[in-house]
Amino acid sequence: MVTRAELREIIIALPDVVDGSSEDRLGFSYRGKGIAWTFMQRDAPRKPRWPNLDVLAISCPLEHKEMLIAAAPDIYFDDDHYRGYPAVLTRLPVIDGEELAHLLRRACEFQLSKPKRRR
Repeated sequence: MVTRAELREIIIALPDVVDGSSEDRLGFSYRGKGIAWTFMQRDAPRKPRWPNLDVLAISCPLEHKEMLIAAAPDIYFDDDHYRGYPAVLTRLPVIDGEELAHLLRRACEFQLSKPKRRR
């Protein structure tokens, strides 16, 4: 289980990661690009979304996302909104701190590997 305090310790240890969290939402970015944020859950179609602080969406390549979900569906999952999007939904109450730190480091690497957008 990873608490909010432990999550913040992991984030602080990552160079160039900024904690943009508020009381009701978590949000972390690396060099201006989002790497992890609170999952906005929707319980039924057309119902409003609400911040589920027990689930963090973490940026990753689609192939890695699919592998994580297949290997540990108790920790990682997907939903209709995130299907096809390069981020995996991660249950904080069941993930190990070391595994989460590794996943967040990889999220930073993934953001670095993306080509820069032209303006």
